[in-house]
Amino acid sequence: MNIRIIEDITNFIFVEDILEKSDVIMIPGGSYPELPEQAARLWENGYAPIIVPSGGVSVKTGKFNGVKSKCEIYHKDYLTECDFYTDVLTINNVAKEKIIGENRSGSTAENARYTRQVLDDKGISPKTAIICCKNFHARRCLMFYQFAFPNTKFYISSVPYYEKGHDINRDNWYKTDSGLNRVLGELARLGSQFNLEFLSLKDGLL
Repeated sequence: MNIRIIEDITNFIFVEDILEKSDVIMIPGGSYPELPEQAARLWENGYAPIIVPSGGVSVKTGKFNGVKSKCEIYHKDYLTECDFYTDVLTINNVAKEKIIGENRSGSTAENARYTRQVLDDKGISPKTAIICCKNFHARRCLMFYQFAFPNTKFYISSVPYYEKGHDINRDNWYKTDSGLNRVLGELARLGSQFNLEFLSLKDGLL
């Protein structure tokens, strides 16, 4: 097998950046505390003055689906992903006044669009931003947020992802069924979820 196929997919999906100090940290919605924990560390280290956690309820169940790890630490009755992320951030020493939450979105695309709306409402137009996301989710997050913020320079701060007790990363994703499902699933979504964005780009609307 030509290893270039694996290398090309890996480099496309698993975006990795050298971080720079930025105007804001953004977190797409989810149920894992590792994302807001990483955002809190970056905030404490002065990488950005504000954090925007995003996420409402599941479009499938109509509710927050529950904390997926570290339930012994984060065990409140959260109504939305944003509520959950905000609790994680405050427990990890982020000042509440430095958190601007977005609690309506139900998908990565909406995470990006509604984050843009809440920042516009606050009169905040970030020139630079850091996205904290799961490693295999990095490319899709970057694309949705870049379309929502066309004039912002983004940096990806990816978080390791574990499934069934094993990590899925750029070195091993193609060696397990769960890794293949995650990464090839991302490729499929990348090929199907951006029609409107690219049509707008073609027509000069972005």
